[in-house]
Amino acid sequence: MFALRNRIYYSLTFAKCCQSRKFRVGKSSLERVNLKGSSFLTLKDFNAEEIKHILWVSADLKHRIKHRGEYVPLLQGKSIAMIFEKRSTRTRMSTETGFSLLGGHACFLTPQDIHLGINESTTDTARVLSGLADIVLARVYSHSSLEHLDKDASIPIINGLSDLYHPVQILADLLTLQEHYGSIKGLTLAWIGDGNNVLHSFMMSLAKLGVNLKVATPKGYEPDAYITQEAQRLSKQFGTKLHFLTDPVEAARDSNVLVTDTWVSMGQEEEKKKRLKDFHGYQITMQTGSVAAPDWTFLHCLPRKAEEVDDEVFYSPRSLVFAEAENRKWTIMGLMVCILTDYRPQIPRLRF
Repeated sequence: MFALRNRIYYSLTFAKCCQSRKFRVGKSSLERVNLKGSSFLTLKDFNAEEIKHILWVSADLKHRIKHRGEYVPLLQGKSIAMIFEKRSTRTRMSTETGFSLLGGHACFLTPQDIHLGINESTTDTARVLSGLADIVLARVYSHSSLEHLDKDASIPIINGLSDLYHPVQILADLLTLQEHYGSIKGLTLAWIGDGNNVLHSFMMSLAKLGVNLKVATPKGYEPDAYITQEAQRLSKQFGTKLHFLTDPVEAARDSNVLVTDTWVSMGQEEEKKKRLKDFHGYQITMQTGSVAAPDWTFLHCLPRKAEEVDDEVFYSPRSLVFAEAENRKWTIMGLMVCILTDYRPQIPRLRF
């Protein structure tokens, strides 16, 4: 009886928290999503219920650990190998601190620490790490490196970023929008910038969740043709709108969320002068937002440069960038828990 009363009290307390933080809750799905043992290379491989489940677990962990102060050692005794060919702030910190917060051990490996594809084949590295760790997160230049690791490893592989996709970033973005708007279905997101890996991951996920997408890129900077074709198929399948433009103002018009990213990614430094010229007029400002929906918000995965978005927008109440950055931790934690355990969230399921 005490347990029942405690459960009822907890549910009522969370419902009040949901209301204050703009969460909307709904009935649990009759079908239990099971992602244990899965790799996470691209959101293309995950359906709507699976993505929602990861976000549900992420919200649950955030609520229990951050807001209730609980210790939740779901990954006690487990270890993660973190391979970083590219430097990082958010991906490293979110994964390392998140895994430790859940009771596990994180091991950070740079190109100076590991022989990936140089003195040791990727196949051999994958097999070695499979015997030493429970999961691998790899932040790499080439997406094929992840595919190679996944093929030869017997443990799950998480894409921490590749030249083709950045799916862990999109999980954080989706949770941030869920928290802010209460529901993401029916929103219109405007991507204004380069046709890069972050955009590709949006294109592989938004339609499944009922979110419309407008993409504005300069000529010559369009997203990958195959990914565009797949996004068009998904949009048609799920009945969402998908538009490709070159005018950033038209992309912003009536959109709820304005998103951009760096115009010069790591490895593109020699192209900087040309890129800055080609992206002239793409900076997001309050003028850009003046044609957006009244409730418009701004996202940027960081690090940010002033030519991409001005200070007035970046530091305004419409900017969700720092909540978005923090949610990198809660969503990577949620993802790792989904992949490594059979954990079932305690909070009511979020309504999307």
